[in-house]
Amino acid sequence: MTLRNESLTAAFDPRLFRENSQAAVAHLESHLSDLSVRGLELTDPVVLSEAARALMTTEQESVAPFDEKKLAAILELYVKTGIQVHSPGYMGRQFSGTVPLAGVIDFVSSVVNQPSSFYEAGQLPNVAERIMADELNRFIGWEAGRFAMVTTSGGSLANLTALLAARNRAFPGIWSRGETGGARPAIAVSEDVHYSVSRAAGVLGVGEAQIVRLPVNRSRQIRADRVRGALAAARDRNLKVFCLVASAGTTEIGAFDPIDELADVAAEDGTWLHVDGAHGASLLVSDRLRRKLRGVEKADSLTWDAHKMMFVPAPCTLLFYRQAHAALGAFRQRASYVFDEEPDAYHGFDGGDKNFECTKRPMIMPLWTLWAMYGRALFAEKIEYLCRLTQEAHRIISDDPDFETLHFPEANILCFRYRPDGVGDDHVHRLQLQIRNQVRVGGRFFISKVNIEGVAALRVVLMNHQINGEHFRMLVDEIKRVGAHLLTKRSGR
Repeated sequence: MTLRNESLTAAFDPRLFRENSQAAVAHLESHLSDLSVRGLELTDPVVLSEAARALMTTEQESVAPFDEKKLAAILELYVKTGIQVHSPGYMGRQFSGTVPLAGVIDFVSSVVNQPSSFYEAGQLPNVAERIMADELNRFIGWEAGRFAMVTTSGGSLANLTALLAARNRAFPGIWSRGETGGARPAIAVSEDVHYSVSRAAGVLGVGEAQIVRLPVNRSRQIRADRVRGALAAARDRNLKVFCLVASAGTTEIGAFDPIDELADVAAEDGTWLHVDGAHGASLLVSDRLRRKLRGVEKADSLTWDAHKMMFVPAPCTLLFYRQAHAALGAFRQRASYVFDEEPDAYHGFDGGDKNFECTKRPMIMPLWTLWAMYGRALFAEKIEYLCRLTQEAHRIISDDPDFETLHFPEANILCFRYRPDGVGDDHVHRLQLQIRNQVRVGGRFFISKVNIEGVAALRVVLMNHQINGEHFRMLVDEIKRVGAHLLTKRSGR
């Protein structure tokens, strides 16, 4: 007798899969074709929760029959309630609209479901990782065959993993015995370092009090001439700085630290240099912009988020090590159910021993497919356009007396303040916050905000090549309209 569950079989029916896919593709094609200026339509969480619950089946005892109208409603709700990353009105965050083909490959990855930490589970993804490592290392400059690269689910995890490898190298007894030899582990970072690095210090047991904050210049870059003094002061406190972290594109304003000079300082006492290039490492693929990461070949490790400036679905982060053996220093576990006792040719492609994740999405596949189909120029041309556009936006702001410019953009991030005559220091911070919130509520543009030296600023991140200077002028007009209204309201006129 053959056991068969008809309703269960129906949920896995390939023909239904095709129909569902066609419905989703049609909806997404319409979404991608809409180039109207729109930002974020915030929905009351209670209202959205009610709408979502209304789409859920009430059937509890058996598999509910498929309802194509309900699927269409779910697709509509999903697409409508998120940030509109493909719209010219989206200028707020560092994740981007994807190249559509990348979404197709990510869709395939979800269906075939090949976890990629081990070769036997995801053969092509593991080979593709090795290929992309070689391709991208052409722009980093490490010795072929001597470096290593693993993929991780986000820059935060990559930074944590690199710091873990650096700590274990500096304190060989800490992994198994918790021994530090009497010195207190510490890391040295910019005042503007990404919060994931500070968070990693907490995870590693370093502690906030043992983070050495390095001074920055007016461009928010680490002052290399002050680093030696800061490290010496740390030694006087019995701190052993095991890693110096440089940023290649800070989150606040997109600043690039002087990697070349910092590498020389770090090398003097054998300190690990990690470059957090989550945002800005992608500039390496551009002949025009690569110079911003001068000296990266001297770094010990590099974080590179492809889901930012390489325009693939999140997460897709690449963690590079200059020395391949260093990649094995982060983790020391053995487990018979995944690690082979007798390594073979396949084992050499495994990444599980170098990565925190055991089950890991084949996140390299969208990036490798785009690189295979279009080559480097697809990425370089878009990145260069976005950086030129950001410089144009800076000129527009600089020419308007109602605005205060805060920096010259090094990439595609620009921060500024709306500050017409008569706005005193005591009102600037709150005014920027109110403007940002009101612009978001308006629904045409989505921008972000950041505190610079304790005072709020408006922040745009230009990730969409559909945006042009005219769109940015429309945003400026919106900010001025909202700002003028808020000032009039405050004055009581």
